[in-house]
Amino acid sequence: MTHRPATPSRIGRPDVIAQAHARSLELGLRASETPDFHPLRRPALRELVDRNQSLFTHALPVMETLHAQIVDTQSMVLLTDNRGLILHSLGDSDFVEKANRVALCPGVSWAEADRGTNAIGTALVDGQPTVVHADEHFLRANRILTCSCAPIADPFGRTIGALDVSGDTRGFHKHTLALVRMSAQMIENHLFSNQFADAVRVHFHARAEFIGTLFEGLAAFAADGTFLSANRSALFQFGQPLAALQGQPFEALLGVAFPKLLQQIARTPGESLMLTLPSGVRVVARGEFAAQRYVGSAEGFVGTSGTAASNAVRHGPRIVEPAPLATLETLDTGDAQVSAILRRVAKVRGRDIPILILGKTGTGKEWLARAIHHDSPRRAAPFVALNCASLPDTLIEAELFGYEDGAFTGAKKRGSVGKIVQADGGTLFLDEIGDMPLAQQVRLMRVLQERTVVPLGGTRAIPVDLRIVCATHRNLRAMIEDGTFREDLYYRINGLVVTLPALRERTDLAALVERMLELQREGEGLPRRVSAAVLERFMQCRWPGNLRQLANVLRTASIMAEGTDRIELDDLPEDFLQDCADSAANDNAQSLLAAGDDAKGSDATVQASTPSRMEDWQATLIAQTLARLDGNVSAAARELGLARNTVYRYLRRGGTTH
Repeated sequence: MTHRPATPSRIGRPDVIAQAHARSLELGLRASETPDFHPLRRPALRELVDRNQSLFTHALPVMETLHAQIVDTQSMVLLTDNRGLILHSLGDSDFVEKANRVALCPGVSWAEADRGTNAIGTALVDGQPTVVHADEHFLRANRILTCSCAPIADPFGRTIGALDVSGDTRGFHKHTLALVRMSAQMIENHLFSNQFADAVRVHFHARAEFIGTLFEGLAAFAADGTFLSANRSALFQFGQPLAALQGQPFEALLGVAFPKLLQQIARTPGESLMLTLPSGVRVVARGEFAAQRYVGSAEGFVGTSGTAASNAVRHGPRIVEPAPLATLETLDTGDAQVSAILRRVAKVRGRDIPILILGKTGTGKEWLARAIHHDSPRRAAPFVALNCASLPDTLIEAELFGYEDGAFTGAKKRGSVGKIVQADGGTLFLDEIGDMPLAQQVRLMRVLQERTVVPLGGTRAIPVDLRIVCATHRNLRAMIEDGTFREDLYYRINGLVVTLPALRERTDLAALVERMLELQREGEGLPRRVSAAVLERFMQCRWPGNLRQLANVLRTASIMAEGTDRIELDDLPEDFLQDCADSAANDNAQSLLAAGDDAKGSDATVQASTPSRMEDWQATLIAQTLARLDGNVSAAARELGLARNTVYRYLRRGGTTH
């Protein structure tokens, strides 16, 4: 037998192809068999797609995005059902003819029983993402292909299909499987969000920057706290299979009483909180009620679907908002930059001038938007917020503009009232508007021009009267130049532009701490202040998460210090203390690096524990940072506050290669 070189499918899983070939032989297949050129007839294919309509609907936009990433690589994207029957394909025109020669087209089965070892059939049997490369295919006719496939599971963990990229074996790229796996996970998350639109959903991850991304954990709970399901990332973080999580109480899974979570979401919607997994790992989390609205206390919900929704086409469902966390007056805590911003905003109070709030993530853009609403004549009407970055592109349109009954597969009976109609009479806050897809930018522009909205699947324009406040951390002008943000929409939303400073640039940290502690107090027993040592440590930190990070640190520390009158250093989260230490070290490093640049080869020295020459010490520091960050020069440069060229220059000076 000719020795075959190792391929990506065999690295780490050497038995997969061998086992698949053994199954193919047991099925009585012969390697010389010719492909089946008899796909399902068109009516049967339509019926097949109809039976898998939810999968098809949620997968199609993801397939289009995936195809755009691999275009002109002589390949195609395929979607199958759980038996391996191809439902849909998108491919390069120059590859379609070659694919047809091996019956790689809709309506054809690529199950192992029909095609032997191949990525689609083998991934479905094995239940794992799989690559089958060239002569690893059982049928000789298929050895012109390299195929990368990942199974797709429904929100309850049952395999319902597969996503595959197949292409000319000469164009194989080792990263293709990663793209396919991420795309399959995206489809699963879309299905999860649709399935549990009326549930309480908790988004969580051990790292705050992964909240709102493809890698966040998603867990769904009924109105009484009963566990419903969780996505792949959540199961991985829980460290338990789905079956083992069924029946477990909310508190056992996330370390807090369910009513307390509901109160937290109602009081500070969109804000993060710290929860504890059964393993003891602390995670950053964000809860949401989705289509249901919190009413009165933690004991109940009221839904917006059904008769209530159908009767609310004009004014939207009743939304019970928490008491406002801020007014323009309470946001003024002594920083000169913020005070100037608040004075500018106050001048347009009562005037429906659109406001665009710029600033880094966590700088308090939503707080300012709520304060603008609260201090306006519209304060008695709803304040409705939508984070454009937290929803898949395919769901933003339905969430923002609403939809009629039957507008798309999976749509709720009697339709859904969109955020625009919900905000009628009040304020619509579009956070991270820079992440809104171009197609929805066009529709939003029309709404702002005509002051009417037509729900998806509808024909009647609904008049709306609202004020719009937008926010983003992106450079919209640069996006206009790149063609990713519409210039006409930009000039519609930037009647008044204000830029919130980062927390480390503010001079009112002590007042902010006091104000946040007051807002977060949930009764007696929690501290009202921090010690001088804690405040000093706060002053040393760079606060990459800005006000959001400060609020989370104080919330956790308050619970740790319960029963005392103030928060001490021992009450602060350990990872935060480490971050502060790293910040101080990096600041010192930057000062030393700057001094080294000024010295230009002088004999300046540091303490005996470091290399004798300044430039050697600098290069060593950079090398250590690179080692901790797995050689990521960009990340090391960001952490050290240097340009990448500077990092490379110091590496060369220190005689270190990368």
